Amino acid sequence: MKKSILFLMIACCFVFVLTGCTKDEIVDHYNQTLQEAGDDNLTKDSKLQGKRSFGSDSYVGNYSADYDGFTGTETLFGGTALEREDGNKIEITCTLNITDGTAKVVFKSGTDDPQVLIESSGDYSETIELPSASNYIAVEGDGFTGSVELEIK
Repeated sequence: MKKSILFLMIACCFVFVLTGCTKDEIVDHYNQTLQEAGDDNLTKDSKLQGKRSFGSDSYVGNYSADYDGFTGTETLFGGTALEREDGNKIEITCTLNITDGTAKVVFKSGTDDPQVLIESSGDYSETIELPSASNYIAVEGDGFTGSVELEIK
């Protein structure tokens, strides 16, 4: 075990020397790479039931949708970053209207079980602290007919 840690430390030193990068530059590049990979987990605009617009990054924005018998999951906002440039707090405001089936808006973080934010018709508002992990906001439906209005800032 100690040999593998020593090997890793030596490899990191070579990376610093060979690239001429500072530790902060390497961490920033790694963070950007993680974020780009995390964006691939978001549902593509062409596959969404509604209309999404992003804010300053993929963690924030607006989403509005009318659903008719929707079954599935739409991953709307989020990503994978060590630290967001705009800070690690997001404010979520949501209105969910269910006329048939079931629906819920969930917060998924790392390997933790998804946290249900709202699963019945009504309004929801909260500030969430994002841990250094993959963090996503999604809508899950089963025969869901109704609407969702979501704002994250």
